[in-house]
Amino acid sequence: MDACAAALERYLLSRIPVCAALGVHVAQAGPECVRLTAPLATNVNHSGTVFGGSAAAVATLAAWSLLHLRLEAAGLRARTMIQRNAMEYERPIVGDFEAACHLTDGPAWERFVALLQRRGRARLHLEAQLRCGGESAGHFAGEFVALGAAFGAPDPPETPA
Repeated sequence: MDACAAALERYLLSRIPVCAALGVHVAQAGPECVRLTAPLATNVNHSGTVFGGSAAAVATLAAWSLLHLRLEAAGLRARTMIQRNAMEYERPIVGDFEAACHLTDGPAWERFVALLQRRGRARLHLEAQLRCGGESAGHFAGEFVALGAAFGAPDPPETPA
């Protein structure tokens, strides 16, 4: 695991308690892509497949993590949260799974940063793909909000290792 992935995993496990319960592991982390994995065993439902809420949570965390890392890389501190989301499940998830979020719209990121710097708040649309056994299993789309210091205390910075 590279240093960025290790730091993100420490952050998620220490600041977002549900990550430990879900068994979230950071497989890849950087300003262009975040990929999280989670086991079936800690997310199983009554049918022996992944509980839909768990899948949605891991997908949300992948997208939120990408935003978190990009803000950190840009030297911007803000409180970040999801405002709305939609989840589409393509098939039952029958094993360990992953959620990956890639930044696909560079101009949207630039507008987001400009708005955050100018108005102290901004929104960004992010999408994540769920995969299991190398096949697509679902799609997440969400609108995330970042609020600068004028709207309250920003998320605390990561504690050094």
